[in-house]
Amino acid sequence: MATLAASRIPASALWRHVRAFALSLTRPREPETLPVSIDRRRVYVLPTRFGLFYATLLLGMAAGALNYNNNPALLLCLLLGGTGLASLIAAQMQLTGLGITAIDAEPVPAGQLLRVRIHAQADPSRARRGLRVDDDDLLEAALLNLEQGRGEAELTLQTHQRGWLDVPRLRIFTTRPLGLARAWTYFWSDAPLLVLATPEAEGPPLPGGSGEQAQSRLHPAGDDVHHLRGYRPGDSRRAIAWKPSARRGTLLVREYEQPSGADVVLDWHQLGNLAYEPRISRLARWIDEAERDGRRYRLNLPGRPALGPDRGAAHRDACQRALALLPPSAGFAP
Repeated sequence: MATLAASRIPASALWRHVRAFALSLTRPREPETLPVSIDRRRVYVLPTRFGLFYATLLLGMAAGALNYNNNPALLLCLLLGGTGLASLIAAQMQLTGLGITAIDAEPVPAGQLLRVRIHAQADPSRARRGLRVDDDDLLEAALLNLEQGRGEAELTLQTHQRGWLDVPRLRIFTTRPLGLARAWTYFWSDAPLLVLATPEAEGPPLPGGSGEQAQSRLHPAGDDVHHLRGYRPGDSRRAIAWKPSARRGTLLVREYEQPSGADVVLDWHQLGNLAYEPRISRLARWIDEAERDGRRYRLNLPGRPALGPDRGAAHRDACQRALALLPPSAGFAP
């Protein structure tokens, strides 16, 4: 008996095997390039628990009506049954013709939740309500609201490591219009999403810079007047040079200059005392600190051209992307 009990498969494990086998038969069976259009062959319909109760109730009504030869009750049973069958078709039509146009997300550091946006469109002449999107690991489904034939849903996915994150197969489902049946379809994007490296929580400050210390840059809150220029909409009233403006008969604005610090060099080889992933985390933190302080910085990584010196959102994104896409330590020769 003990051997027989040990050989039994737990109910949860058996259900997972059955579900995995069923998913292997559904479409799509492999990732696909967006946009995709959902046709009737990709829509699956099954009764809900309430739908099964509704069918059982109608069977009982039909048996009683036939037993007592009650024609009005039999007619009511047939009408309710026709309504239930019509709801199956209506649920399928909620998804048929739906188009998934794109999936995107703003990159986040590994360990944070990635907010994934699913963009969809459909024929605006047909109302589609109650559409929801989820996957196997989500506890709550996101609402897909289509207004004027276009809309989007936002899901959150857990991230564990930097680099490319493959989007799992997602499901769109609905129980409208009567809740008697659940219609669903799957879509599976082949475009991965980027996950950034996790910045170091604490560590040493930015390294010393190199380059021209006396270099200056124009700044509206600088210390020294650089030159006068014509007024542009949006300029501060405090920057207007009133006396020169009165002499020339036009508004002139003071343009200031402020000395800028030396360019910061973030060099991979100068962190040789750190392990591979901690080295990436420290560089990621230094990039954020340099950007926050308004410093120009250059990122030197082995095996690729230096990035910068520069600053700004575009430069920061390029540097963080280069760090995130560094190969795993097992396949990297520093």
